[in-house]
Amino acid sequence: MLNTQQSGFVGHLIELRNRLMKALLSILVIFIALIYFANDIYSFVAAPLISHLPENSTMIATDVTSPFFAPFKLTLFVALFAAVPMILHQIWSFIAPGLYKHEKRMLLPILFSSIVLFYAGISFCYFIVLPIILGFFTSVGPEMMTLSPDISSYLGFALKLFFAFGVAFEIPVAIMVLCWSGVTDVISLKEKRPYIIVGSFVVAMFLTPPDVLSQTLLALPMLLLFELGLILARFYSKKPKEQELQE
Repeated sequence: MLNTQQSGFVGHLIELRNRLMKALLSILVIFIALIYFANDIYSFVAAPLISHLPENSTMIATDVTSPFFAPFKLTLFVALFAAVPMILHQIWSFIAPGLYKHEKRMLLPILFSSIVLFYAGISFCYFIVLPIILGFFTSVGPEMMTLSPDISSYLGFALKLFFAFGVAFEIPVAIMVLCWSGVTDVISLKEKRPYIIVGSFVVAMFLTPPDVLSQTLLALPMLLLFELGLILARFYSKKPKEQELQE
């Protein structure tokens, strides 16, 4: 009996390792396919900043290796973001055998929604948030100042915002999972709304650069997504009979 349990545990570990290797391989394949276009990818990401720079002003590299490593690093992150569907697919393939049919039917829409919302968060950041933030910061400096942003510093700034908005847009999914699992319910979350409003601004403070504008542009969508999560969670909340059966 013990040997059977041990072999089953080892089998799960081997499968987990294989799933992780496939996820990492997908990132590597996408990275290799994109590395030739690394400079073009950087130019695309830097476009919101370039459009707000004064005339005759350009981005600079304060480190000799930055012109190579900045696009290289960005391409690696793009490969990671692009491989999210494959990574989630591997996670789903690992946990799906242990789920009931009705659980699979409930979780598949959540899995699909998490992918869509992650990319929606990044797109929202690139097309809306970045132009607003960069337009503000490039217009408030002293007139005698020549703005020449460092390519590595801008990359770190942009990636932090992309990640923050990508994760923040997963709030509806998190709420649905919590309600579906019975950890909480819609009524309880509504009662905690004042604390969640404060918490959204606190979380935004840690996830975004240290300025009020970035924090507000993240906190407000988080609150709207929280309300959306409450609406969708009604379809995923456990019924009293289901909770009694589990207990």
